[in-house]
This record gives sequence, structure tokens and C-alpha cells, in this order.
Amino acid sequence: MIKVGIIGSTGYAGQELVRLLVQHKEAEIVWFGSKSYIDKKYSDVFHNMFQIVDATCMDDNMDELSNQVDVIFTATPQGLCASLMNETILSKVKVIDLSADYRIKDVNTYESWYGIKHASPNYISEAVYGLCEINREEIKKARLIANPGCYPTCSILSIYPLIKEGLIDPQSIIIDAKSGTSGAGRGAKVDNLYCEVNENIKAYGVTTHRHTPEIEEQLAIAAGEKIALNFTPHLVPMNRGILVTAYANLKEKVSYEEVKAVYDKYYKNEYFVRVLEKGISPETRWVEGSNFVDVNFQIDARTNRIIMMGAMDNLVKGAAGQAIQNMNLMFGLSEDEGLKLVPMFP
Repeated sequence: MIKVGIIGSTGYAGQELVRLLVQHKEAEIVWFGSKSYIDKKYSDVFHNMFQIVDATCMDDNMDELSNQVDVIFTATPQGLCASLMNETILSKVKVIDLSADYRIKDVNTYESWYGIKHASPNYISEAVYGLCEINREEIKKARLIANPGCYPTCSILSIYPLIKEGLIDPQSIIIDAKSGTSGAGRGAKVDNLYCEVNENIKAYGVTTHRHTPEIEEQLAIAAGEKIALNFTPHLVPMNRGILVTAYANLKEKVSYEEVKAVYDKYYKNEYFVRVLEKGISPETRWVEGSNFVDVNFQIDARTNRIIMMGAMDNLVKGAAGQAIQNMNLMFGLSEDEGLKLVPMFP
């Protein structure tokens, strides 16, 4: 049985980790970390856990936690995990960080986009970017995982096969993305109040969203060249879900069958990536509550562009589910253990 500790267990991603891990056959949560609710019963914070979780929230003492568990999940704001990381901890436990602290390999890029000084840049090169469908073998051997962001996960998986096979111009990519409000976290913010969000949709972080360099860096690795792209996220009035619609110029004329063969080459054996049938567009309602990513494409012969689409649950595949998928690989378990979740509808 894998002993698990969670730092930040009372945020949205942290609570989703708890919800999934209490059903995991090979894992046991022994530390429910939460700086805001120390000594408060976890089920008093989240009443859906009544008579399911009887534990009390603890602090974020990673040094002490590392003596009690096999793996630590850090579902915390940027900067915290990096400030707590040291060799003593990594020599004893595996760490899966759900923040952006180790996702971006260029520390100057991280500090520029996030506006903070990186506290442990010496671990950036070691950290494995935890997108299982792309970095599976490296994840299996890792002790530190940078769990991808929600927007990057959906964007990269939608685009990756075509950029890897050289079918699209990497410099022509435009990504339009939409997310439910849980993507902004559980902290109180005026912009996320009910009256601000309901009956409204808006773009935000235009040209400045912090997931931009993460997407660029990962797609650049696939393309073999530096990439600059446009990424524009939008906030929509729903709890969960991400929808990505990405556009790129085709390098040459291609048929539907040729493009479909490329997607199948990369995803035919991937349980969590579902390539939809011809003409079916991904929808957030068909992946809600699950670890699936639905992807598809449309060719616009008139403009010689291709439209790549993806939909997923931002809290599952976009955060907690992907983190558990990484844990399963790191501990030699079946990758889908605890994650065979049928999407919820309605």
C-alpha cells in the first residue's frame, strides 16, 4: 500500500486528489495538509467526505511528512513547493508537484512570467514533465514530477501528433481556450463571484497568461525548434471543463484519412485520449468527472488550415487525475488504477 501525503488538500485540486485516492486500491492518504484548516476535521471542510474521511487537517511540514509517506502531492500556489524542496526530502520520497514550479526548464522564463524568484532551481533539470502520454518512460524513473497545467495538457495533446509529424507550421499556432471557474482555484476573488461570472464569458490573461511559455516549451520540444504562439483563455460560467480550439497552417494538402492516421499513431493505445469519429466535436459535458481527453480535428481546405480540438475535465486530467496517473507509473502500477471513471452526465 502506497502511503500518500497531500499538501494543499483543501483546494479544488487537493480535494479532487482526496476524492480519487480514497477509491484507489493501492494508496492510503495519511496526511491531509492544509495551512488554512489546521486541526479542523477534513469532512467539516468538505461535507461530501462525511463518514468517508475521518482525518484532521495538518500543516505543510514536508520534512516531517517525508518520514511518514512514500509520495507527496503538492497542490499549492506557485513558489511553495520550490521553497520547501531539498535533497533530504527527495532522498526519502517521490514528489508530484501540481504547481508550475518545475514545469518550465528555463528558470529566467519562469521568473519572468510568474514574477517570483525560484527557490530551488537546481531541481528544475531533474524534474520530469508529467504528461504521461508523451513522457511515460521518463516518469517511471523519476523522483520529482512537474504535473502539467490544465490548459497545457488539453492544448498539447490536441496539437502534439501533428506538430511531431511535421504536418503543421509551428509558428502559425493560435490557441483559443475556455475553462470553468474551478480552474481559478478556491480562493476568494471578486472576478470569480457568482454575479461576476454568471451569464457572462470573457477573455482574460490576453497575451500574458502564465501557461503560454509552458505550452510553447513543450511543443517546441516536439517540433525541434523554438515556437512563439498566441494563447487566449476565456472564463465561462460552469464549474468544470476545458475546451481548446487550436488553429495552424498546414504545410501541404492532406486528406482526412492522412491526418486521422497520425492521431491514431500516437493515441490508438492510449486509454485516456479518445480520438472522436469524423465530424464529432469534443464537448466538455462528455468528459466531466473523468480522466479522459477527447480530441478531434477539421481540415479547412479553403484556407489550408487545420482546426484541432480538445475537451477535458480541468480538475481530473487537468490536475488530480493526471497526478495519480503519474503516481501509478512511478510505483509500477497499472496506469489507470483508480482512474477508470465514467464521465458524469447530466
